[in-house]
Amino acid sequence: MADKARQGKAPAQGQRPHVVIVGGGFGGLAAAKALAGAAVDITLIDKRNHHLFQPLLYQVATAGLSPADIAGSIRAILARQPNVRVLLDRVYGIDRIRQRVILGEGEPIAYDWLIIATGATHSYFGREEWAPFAPGIKTIDDATAIRRRVLLALERAETEADPDRRKALLTFVVIGGGPTGVEMAGAIAELARQSVSRDFRHITPHCSRIILLQRGDRLLPSFPTLLSAKAHIGVEELGVDVRLGADVQDISASGVTVDGEFIPAATTIWAAGVMASRAAEWLGCKADRAGRVKVGADLHPDDGGRIFVIGDTAACTDATGRALPGVAPVAKQQGQHVARVICATLAGREAPPFRYRDWGNMATIGRSRAVGDFGRVRVSGLAAWVLWCVAHIWFLTGHRNRVSVGLTWLWSYLTYQRGARLITGDVAPDLPATFELAPALGRKARNV
Repeated sequence: MADKARQGKAPAQGQRPHVVIVGGGFGGLAAAKALAGAAVDITLIDKRNHHLFQPLLYQVATAGLSPADIAGSIRAILARQPNVRVLLDRVYGIDRIRQRVILGEGEPIAYDWLIIATGATHSYFGREEWAPFAPGIKTIDDATAIRRRVLLALERAETEADPDRRKALLTFVVIGGGPTGVEMAGAIAELARQSVSRDFRHITPHCSRIILLQRGDRLLPSFPTLLSAKAHIGVEELGVDVRLGADVQDISASGVTVDGEFIPAATTIWAAGVMASRAAEWLGCKADRAGRVKVGADLHPDDGGRIFVIGDTAACTDATGRALPGVAPVAKQQGQHVARVICATLAGREAPPFRYRDWGNMATIGRSRAVGDFGRVRVSGLAAWVLWCVAHIWFLTGHRNRVSVGLTWLWSYLTYQRGARLITGDVAPDLPATFELAPALGRKARNV
């Protein structure tokens, strides 16, 4: 690709078209790979140098896996694809008139086609002040920070003499009853009640409390009612206190106020909502309440015939008229579809609109427990858990990661041990040595 195209000038006649992909997640990476044999030059821009398998982030947060098990270098993944250039930078805007991407450090980059796949982050529904006390889990940094908080709480509870402080240190609150919240609550229950309790002298399996708060009337609302009920039973069998219809009113460093009741807790984790990136603002187009760009089955925003928005960044309705969920299979299929559209356009053909092929939906609850919805076929228990394990290993990027995760899971299953129980970074900002319960004074603190 010529230097002038990289610097934001229009490509000269006869030059290969330039495809710019913003985001190295599932959708962006799928698009880049699908364009491997196309007569185009590709620039993939991401603010991080790695592709992350987000469905397993909660296992990093609960010391089941290490970060390297679920992430891989974007450059290494695309190293054998000569028509791709990877750029580490932040995008600050889109100049639609000049067809340029505005970067934080480098010169603007011109595009002939633009694919925006920037994903989503946490949404606190207007209560952003809760973020320091209830971190979400979207990045490796998020996962290791949560792991640090969980493990620090256990370490300090081991030596805490005050019973009230000790109880608060061993109380873990997860907010949100979707797949992430259910999986997180189950994993913390296994960590705190099975794996860790054998390594500490003053923490027994019954010392820890794990509370799962769901505002709706059932867990896993995207699943059929029967599977939701089985998931509810499964997490309760792990010792999780499930509270439906829970209205979270306040979150502080000392705990959570829900339905007028204060729960002292040192660790609170947010899994209740997401907000899309600033793509709608960059493009100056319509967005839904979650900030996602509204696109149709052609995956174009407004009249942006050379711009595609995919993955969690897009509020998409496919060719069948159904609204699509923000999950990895949707993003991957959209990325592959966009690549087919570009190839068809280069060949002078028209591509059909995007149609999502739903292969099913799965969620794990804990050891030997999971639920799976495959349309007419619905499974739960051990069979669903085995399918969940196989599917997640299969879709990991790289053979090394697949082998590493498979062996780690087998070892954990046989020994009940978790090998990534490392406390890294500065511990002071996460959990003060003198955990303060003073804000609970004057409130009703519940003892369970």
